[in-house]
Amino acid sequence: MTERLYFADAKLLEFTGRVTEILPRGDRWVVVLDRTAFYPTGGGQPHDTGRLGRARVIEVLEDEASGRILHLVEDRPDFSVGDMVTGRIDRERRWDHMQQHTGQHILSQAFLRAAGAETKSFHLGARTATIDLDIHRPEATLIREAEELANQIVFEDRPVNIHQVPRNELDTWPIRRDTYHGDVIRVVEISDFDYSPCGGTHAARTGEVGLIAIRGWERVKKMCRVEFVCGRRALYDYRAANEAAKAVALTLSTARDEIPERVAQLIEDNKHQRRRIRELFNVAATVEAAHLLQMAESRSGYRLVKHIFRDRSMDEVRILAEKLCERGGVIALLGLDDHGAARLLFARSSDLDIHMGERMKEATGAFGGRGGGKPDMAQGGIPKIEQLSACLDRVAAEV
Repeated sequence: MTERLYFADAKLLEFTGRVTEILPRGDRWVVVLDRTAFYPTGGGQPHDTGRLGRARVIEVLEDEASGRILHLVEDRPDFSVGDMVTGRIDRERRWDHMQQHTGQHILSQAFLRAAGAETKSFHLGARTATIDLDIHRPEATLIREAEELANQIVFEDRPVNIHQVPRNELDTWPIRRDTYHGDVIRVVEISDFDYSPCGGTHAARTGEVGLIAIRGWERVKKMCRVEFVCGRRALYDYRAANEAAKAVALTLSTARDEIPERVAQLIEDNKHQRRRIRELFNVAATVEAAHLLQMAESRSGYRLVKHIFRDRSMDEVRILAEKLCERGGVIALLGLDDHGAARLLFARSSDLDIHMGERMKEATGAFGGRGGGKPDMAQGGIPKIEQLSACLDRVAAEV
């Protein structure tokens, strides 16, 4: 079993240990020491990185069966079994993980107190961290209440204490969760606030967490997933959000804090313009439909309009089809080059007896596409834009 130095001192970044094993693993090598300060992946927290001598440590794992810590290094080490080697932990990564993990303990207890919501899982990602809460209907007021409480604990700079508690004495401790293994349990205490069994690395005081900022939340598998950042991550997140907000404010010629009102106004203006454009297009479509009917092929009992549009929306093509068919005695076979995608719309007047949905299904199927619809109007598409004209010609010949 490897002695875990990070249990006693999470800020220990340099240590010495004796090499007990060196094992090949693919094109990498595994180094086992009698003692280590490298934290292995586990409990939602990623592993440390750093160096053993000159060898770069890229991953650290735990062999649960033997209790050994496995250090995966890039190249074959220049030391041997029995040698003493110096390990150096990457400070920025360790400090970041300490801030996020301690922040998670604080935030989880804050949600338990503010909303009665227990934390079911924790994940520490490269940019943000998440906790899954046992709460079905998260409300913004409860989310903010928990965030306020968590930061109050941070600002009070409470000590973070580590206790080694015999398993048979755990009942006397107000622990937040009951997931633990072994006869002696490591309990992390946020002074007078939270007690949680945990084997991770943590700050010595809550003030070292810096700040806890909730970025958002969503429903996931009947739970609430809360995304948050702590410490330096919170600073970087603020900078990015602030720069983005300032860029938007500059584009909109408004103050940063007035962006929501300005955007709401633009959205309303856009809705008005879209309604106006649709009204004008209806007028223009009447004229365009008349022009298309003038060029239509006259057949026995009806007129056939066959045309391919570009730089149009399918809504506009549908309006044109309705304008064409409302005059009676019209079949419209319309194609649309939608930025390289071949789309089709077939329509007919109510006084004609032909099922356009069946025609669409047959036509698109013949060209490897899909489509269908109602007797009077149908839509579909085919894979190749260069076959759009041939598809329309085929249907025109069969009608």
